[in-house]
Amino acid sequence: MHALHYGSLYLFSLLILGAFEISLQLGENITVKIKPGFSSLNTCALHEGKKTHFSEKIIKPGQKFQFTFDCSTPEKYWSILVEKNIDCLSGPCPFGDVQFQPPGLPHLNRTFIWEAKANRRVGLELKFSPWLRQILPGDTCPDQIIYNIGSRLGKDRVHIGTFCRNGSVSRVKAQGDAILSLQLPWDSKLAASGVKLESRSSIQRLCIIESTFKGKLSATLMSANYPFGLPEDELMTWQFVLPSSLRADINFINYTKPNCERKYERVEYSLPDYFPDARVLPLDDVQPVNIPGSFNLSLYGCDQDDVNPGLLRLLFKVVVDYPKNEENVTYKIDLTHEKTNLTVYSKSSMNECLICVHSSRNCRPNVTLEYGRTYFVTFLCQNLENIRIIAEQSIVCWNARTCENLFFQLAVPSVLLQLPILIETFTWKIQALEAVNIEIRSSTLKLKQHIPNRDQRCNGSYSYIINGSNPGRSWSLGYFCPVGDIKKIQIKDNITITLKTFGKRWFNESNAQKGDLKLFFKPVLQEDCIFTLSPDPKSKIYVQTPNWLEGLLPFMSVYWNISVPPKQVAQLTFLNEKMGITCEKSRAFIYIKEQSARAVETVCRDDNVLPKTLNLRQHFWINITNCKPSAKQQLSLQFLVTFQKNSDVTIIIGVVTGGMAVLVIIGLLICCIKKKRKGHKPVVGVYNTNVNTLLPGRQGIFKKERKKNDSHVYAVIEDVMVYGHLLDNSARSEMAEVGVYRPFSGPVSTTPPSPPPIRKISKSLDQQESTNMLVTDSENYTFARHVSEDIHNGDLNVILNTTLDHSINIL
Repeated sequence: MHALHYGSLYLFSLLILGAFEISLQLGENITVKIKPGFSSLNTCALHEGKKTHFSEKIIKPGQKFQFTFDCSTPEKYWSILVEKNIDCLSGPCPFGDVQFQPPGLPHLNRTFIWEAKANRRVGLELKFSPWLRQILPGDTCPDQIIYNIGSRLGKDRVHIGTFCRNGSVSRVKAQGDAILSLQLPWDSKLAASGVKLESRSSIQRLCIIESTFKGKLSATLMSANYPFGLPEDELMTWQFVLPSSLRADINFINYTKPNCERKYERVEYSLPDYFPDARVLPLDDVQPVNIPGSFNLSLYGCDQDDVNPGLLRLLFKVVVDYPKNEENVTYKIDLTHEKTNLTVYSKSSMNECLICVHSSRNCRPNVTLEYGRTYFVTFLCQNLENIRIIAEQSIVCWNARTCENLFFQLAVPSVLLQLPILIETFTWKIQALEAVNIEIRSSTLKLKQHIPNRDQRCNGSYSYIINGSNPGRSWSLGYFCPVGDIKKIQIKDNITITLKTFGKRWFNESNAQKGDLKLFFKPVLQEDCIFTLSPDPKSKIYVQTPNWLEGLLPFMSVYWNISVPPKQVAQLTFLNEKMGITCEKSRAFIYIKEQSARAVETVCRDDNVLPKTLNLRQHFWINITNCKPSAKQQLSLQFLVTFQKNSDVTIIIGVVTGGMAVLVIIGLLICCIKKKRKGHKPVVGVYNTNVNTLLPGRQGIFKKERKKNDSHVYAVIEDVMVYGHLLDNSARSEMAEVGVYRPFSGPVSTTPPSPPPIRKISKSLDQQESTNMLVTDSENYTFARHVSEDIHNGDLNVILNTTLDHSINIL
């Protein structure tokens, strides 16, 4: 920068017998005023030749003035004011160092005023060396050297601030005119102003005060025109420049708020090096602390009331210090064997913490670590609770044969559990082929569904959010947490499982999570979702359908496979009176079936009233299948499962009564058969070799033909062995009901039953079946489901139908 010149200014001060001479040349915008103090009257006079002056003497450009004082200590009674106007309107500004002109003035208290006049659209900058420290108006500086900085709004002068040397204020930028005054005591040996004038583009605000910190320091700052208030609807900004290794605290000491008609007063914090978004706070809010690195603070005014405008003023303190109690440990995060991506971030909106990767210079409040690499990370934060980790891992199955032989542990990697940072969420994104089902097992802890309106809550240190997704649809299975009754979930769609933590307890309970949740890939099932529950006898289990808030997806079918503990009876209670939907396409129904040989099946359609309570003694299935509901309707159901001890007395009475009834029926049948035999002679069977007794389509089952064996020769065929079509309908019906009750003792089915279609009976049924089964939709009825079994006698290939008594209660 070149020195600030004043053209051909010539000022000469000559001390001869106490005489001074000041000479100013024409064409310069400098005025020198010699001003008396309050106590100069008749004490110390200023002599111009034979003239005596006790009042102010003004020396203008083109004038020459010689003078003396009639006392030995004129600094006590007189002062000098030097005013310089800098024209930045008609031509370029003389940028550079602002120098003292003229040199060699008498040793009086001196005030230099420089006023640079510029277009309102131009920003002028004053750069200081050494930096300045702002003080309250009226306060003094230790060395009596005082800087005053101002600007103009129209014709009104605005006071930006009063400053001393040796502080943090490195620059002041003003919009339009800039006014600088420097007060020097009579004995000051300051040789240079320490100010440079520079130009900048428009700053679009009243002023910007820049404070730079290189180490531990505090500064008190205040709004323009303090304490008289910031001009109406104006904006000013403080820029704080500090290295990322330092922290800043903001403390508002005093403020007043104006009476706003439009807009509102506020402060705004921004960290341009990190985030583009600013944080806006009212003046009476808690201001941020432990701010890392450089940031800006802006004060916004408003349109004030004309009658009672009030004052917007702010006095605050910024304290910059080194981090206290921060982690100074470097952690190794090895992601070479973990297909996990991490985001480590400072959760405070003011980014009070920094994460440094590989170097103390590479620090940010938000970093992303990708899998396949090793990182060395240091956390610069006073409180590590303000740092969080978000992690994501992808698991895919593109080869069904390979996947079926593997299982995956859904656990947070050990490398993350060793960090002192709380994992906010860990998400597993699981994808598989259409021919593969996804199976989640929690065999150890088992899962509980979070249903807050039934007081079944997840209050632990972590929970799981499980969502299903496929092209064209996405849905939520729900919120789950450990220590429940769900040991397995099978899902047809791709899923995401998000582990979400709650507080410091996670650090103590993370080991339990590590070995619990497992992922398997299984052959595809037709069902959309199957929950397998293995309850404790003391359990009280609330269950709700997936996608609770939006309702079960159209045509979705969900199953619950619920085990009943030994010697217990399950009580199933629906918490809804009806399904609450009207079907636009297809029908919705609930299907309940015990897993036993003589299972009682209960089916409820969308227009039926749901049963209040069902007692189930065997393991059972619950299936809820949705239709396409009418617009703005959703299928969301809840049910409750509890357990009670099975009553042995009831079972014994039932078995004894059933056994006696069977014995009585068998006895009556034997008597009837004997009486018939006595009343008839033996019947001789005649065989006709010209009749083909083989049924079409059944050839070749037996290799030996009828002609080559004796299976077709009968001596006697008794009445009871006559083919079924020769008996009358009543006889066949009675024989179909005869049987001996045998309790179910076989293995429990693990395959979901296919619920019967809800439709009207087809007209193609034979007359007898139509008569027995045709009822109206609104009736409660029971019907028998017939299961065909092939019984072969020799190679006759005659299929005899036997009947299994499967009762279905449709409500």
